[in-house]
Amino acid sequence: MYSFDMTSEQRMLVDTVHRFAEQVLRPRHRDAEEAKSIPPEVLRKGWELGLLPGSIEPEYGGFGEYSALNSVLFLEELGWGDVGLSLHLLAPGSFAIPVLLFGTEAQKQTYLPRFCSEDFPRAVAALLEPTYLFDPEALHTTATPDGDAFIIQGQKTLVPLAPDAELFLVYANDRNRTQAFIVPADAAGVQVGERVTMMGSQALAVHTVAFHRVRVPAENRLGGPRGIRMRRLLTVARMAGAALAVGQARAAYEYAREYAKERVAFGEPIAHRQSIAFMLAEMAIEIEAVRLQVWEAAYRFDRREDASRLAYLAKTAADAMVLQVTDNAVQILGGHGYIREHPVELWYRNGRGFSAWEGLVLA
Repeated sequence: MYSFDMTSEQRMLVDTVHRFAEQVLRPRHRDAEEAKSIPPEVLRKGWELGLLPGSIEPEYGGFGEYSALNSVLFLEELGWGDVGLSLHLLAPGSFAIPVLLFGTEAQKQTYLPRFCSEDFPRAVAALLEPTYLFDPEALHTTATPDGDAFIIQGQKTLVPLAPDAELFLVYANDRNRTQAFIVPADAAGVQVGERVTMMGSQALAVHTVAFHRVRVPAENRLGGPRGIRMRRLLTVARMAGAALAVGQARAAYEYAREYAKERVAFGEPIAHRQSIAFMLAEMAIEIEAVRLQVWEAAYRFDRREDASRLAYLAKTAADAMVLQVTDNAVQILGGHGYIREHPVELWYRNGRGFSAWEGLVLA
């Protein structure tokens, strides 16, 4: 059995990130969505939290160690603050966490210190592809052995911060196995395409990136000859995405609940109406149920147990739950839910994105 009580360190982590979400993300999330960019002061303050260096061991420049449970705790708070801004802040983790989990010693020594400096790292992952029924374990992008190198050929989409990236972690089909390759952004054949406009979370800039016969040394294969375990990496990504969804759903639920208490119709708050009260109760139940699934998956992962099934169930449940909760929030606000004066319309649009962001979040 595991305890539901946070340690003092975990409580401090959650309180710190929640304070950042409340004081920095919330006041700027609407302007960032409209401007389709992250304010520089948000990027600076977010990076100063040290969330990613806190997951990296001291021998590589960090000041902690990786814990899936700690990650899902702070991800929920970031999701509560704003998903688009949080995805921007989390983008370097999509490169660093796979290196931390699967990299060779030489790869860890070379790349991880870059994520522990004062400057926001310019390294991201390229996993998603513009294909119908995308499957991360059956990629169309290929990595073909060529002597002491690999030739990477394919197209990626929803690659965060691509124009400014110095390094890409590119996932490709290597002899019927999904593997990851470290690709310099200035390598011949790398072509960053147009920005993709998403339905929500528009503070995050995402682009298409094409790889035309890009040649990289064999030592750039993450994990060396042993490679990576894609299913284990997907487990981490699914827990992270589910935790972020819980935070977004919680934000929508809390806003709708307070609105229902204050909105008076026919002489009483609408929260007194049975239909509204039942809807709010169902929202709270679903959020708590998914949160517990995420926590259990993270707990099992940290104990080095196979958490792949639990993470998949949590992510599947979270994708459905966040869409339902944010939709209910819009309904509770009625006509006000459809206008930009209130944030629930943005949160509903964000909620739709979680099912499409396979592997975009790693922390």
